[in-house]
Amino acid sequence: MPEQRSRVQLFVGKGGVGTTTLAAATAVSAATSGARVLLVSIDQAGSLADVLGVPNPRTTTPLTERLYVRQLDTSALLEDKFRGLSGLIDAAGTFGAGDHEHGSSFEGLEPEELTGSLGIQDMLGLAEIVDFSDSGDYDLVIVDCPAAAEVLRILGSPSMVSEYLERLWPRHRRMVAVTGTDMRLLLLVSVVERVLASVDRIAAHLSDRANTSVSVVTSADGVSVAATRRTLSGLALAGLRVDGMVVNNLVPQFNSPAGKAVDDSPAARWLASIQASQALVVDELRKSTDGMSVTTVERVCAEPVGLAALGEIAATFEGGTGTDSGTVGTADNIVVSLESGTGVDSVYVMRMYLPLVDPSSLSLGRVEDDVLVGADGVRRRVRLASVLRRCVVNGAELDGSYLIIRFSPDPAVWPV
Repeated sequence: MPEQRSRVQLFVGKGGVGTTTLAAATAVSAATSGARVLLVSIDQAGSLADVLGVPNPRTTTPLTERLYVRQLDTSALLEDKFRGLSGLIDAAGTFGAGDHEHGSSFEGLEPEELTGSLGIQDMLGLAEIVDFSDSGDYDLVIVDCPAAAEVLRILGSPSMVSEYLERLWPRHRRMVAVTGTDMRLLLLVSVVERVLASVDRIAAHLSDRANTSVSVVTSADGVSVAATRRTLSGLALAGLRVDGMVVNNLVPQFNSPAGKAVDDSPAARWLASIQASQALVVDELRKSTDGMSVTTVERVCAEPVGLAALGEIAATFEGGTGTDSGTVGTADNIVVSLESGTGVDSVYVMRMYLPLVDPSSLSLGRVEDDVLVGADGVRRRVRLASVLRRCVVNGAELDGSYLIIRFSPDPAVWPV
């Protein structure tokens, strides 16, 4: 790992709210301010090239002295990374045919099961982002993500891959396989171990709250806010740091010139009604997210395409979008503390940040040393702090933006 990673800022939002435009505008602004910036899209149906007004940048392409752009094609990455894998495994099987363990329950696994059904394609895209961050070539990597539901699935792919492979071929069985003479199994073990090493590296990078953060883009309407609520729950359960929220496409405020009568036409009243409704939504978001930065961006008359137009959009941000490396986003996602008592009479509290969560969607379970927390259709398996593993859950409640889970020591295993 390099001495200093590039910061990674992911832009996430419901389809159609302007996520790509704001990601690009932020990249232009940061580069203009002197940072070396890579703007990369992992949205396979994305419009990054259209927003920038350039040909589709399939390779890393300089737009200015400090701004680079890249459209990641994860299908091509998959083909490139695993080209020839089938042939190698077939050759290994032929080479070791005399010693082949026909009783192996794993001998029927095909390479496609490691590449197609696991979400490996998504993980390769995330691995590229990590490589860009670790390269030392940039100060900031801005990631234009696909629609929120899709990106939550992508961000969950490392844990999905790890859990799937462990169920499919547990580690103890892989270690037995490497002691044999079946070359096909030996090669497959090597592939699986490489995948798992990549999983660990990606997970560590995403959970590095000092260097990786998310900006959530929304618009000031009920449908978008509902989608944003689910997105924030998913990001919180994934353990990612959210820098703030950007409310896009607000109707501009208009004040009548001095000495002029106030426009009371039907069109003016209609615009005033929309402005008032949007202002209420923004105000409610600010009150409901426990101090999270909420930035607003007004709608412009002409579609912003090209560097100049994007620069103008960035200049209108209220307070920016957290591109300053010193910006502090949401508090630590999970905090454990002693609430009261001592010994077996202690009460411990685990606080998890869940802004805008729908209380009726919350679920809680316990599996060995983990708790299962579900909210807004997303579930996370959380490894408990060591002190809590010797405790039992004795209650949970939602306190504003926080899920509070209380634990008490289990006398059967608590040290005395």
